[in-house]
Amino acid sequence: MTHSVSTVRTVDLRVEPVDELLDRVERSLQTRLDPNTVVRKRRSVGARTGRDTWVRLERRPLDKITDQGWNGTESAARLEGVVQPAWQGCVVWRDADEPVMWRADETGLLPGAPVGTAVLSAEPALPGEWWRAFGASLDALTRNTTRRVATPDTVTITQGLVTESIRGVFPEEIDTTVERWIPAHADLNWANMSAPGFSLFDWEDWGNAPRGLDAATLWAASLAVPALAERVRSERRHDFGSRDGKLMTLFAASKILGPGAHQHDPRIEPARYRARQVITELQTG
Repeated sequence: MTHSVSTVRTVDLRVEPVDELLDRVERSLQTRLDPNTVVRKRRSVGARTGRDTWVRLERRPLDKITDQGWNGTESAARLEGVVQPAWQGCVVWRDADEPVMWRADETGLLPGAPVGTAVLSAEPALPGEWWRAFGASLDALTRNTTRRVATPDTVTITQGLVTESIRGVFPEEIDTTVERWIPAHADLNWANMSAPGFSLFDWEDWGNAPRGLDAATLWAASLAVPALAERVRSERRHDFGSRDGKLMTLFAASKILGPGAHQHDPRIEPARYRARQVITELQTG
């Protein structure tokens, strides 16, 4: 049966059958996946292998794969100064029945467990050493260079997207022009970092983005825990204090306050409060 890209179905891998997919990955990478370690997310499935590595399998529609390709985890292996699992290999194939691609990347194991879910509702116990490693890796990331463009939420970030996202939620007169584009992880949340040993993983969407995207993304994921959100702002104050960082604060807040907002989301009020402050700063600065 022939499918057009526009008819690709929405899939949640937390509930879809994946046994056949994992069998294919095992055959291709010539390893066994431990069924007791399987972690299922909306668009990815991960598991530990018999050779003490980790495999992450992701499904992505063809129209979400840009001209730069779909090898974020592989290309991130060359980043200098960033603590991340070592990339070892991959297998990629096109689905026979749908306009989607599958990609399984094999990497080294994390030095700890994921800090938590993407958005936290309780403050994690993170020592000062963790925060230092976190800051050093983010700073190192910005010193690297790339031609890749970040794809947060699988959408290529552009000046147009930034302007549209901000003005769609905040009608105030603001100059949304981005001044500086630098490498960003582009999916920085609490499910993509490990503790107590720090490591940053899931690099599918990394690339150049406005300064402050990562800091603002993590801040937005922390707003249900005010002390944690403030810690993120303190640790990355040089990002948040920049003009681009303020724009990214509004960009991140727009995802919480926009048309898809959930009325019981505890992040709504703190996001709205900080957004008002930032708008004033941008208008008067």
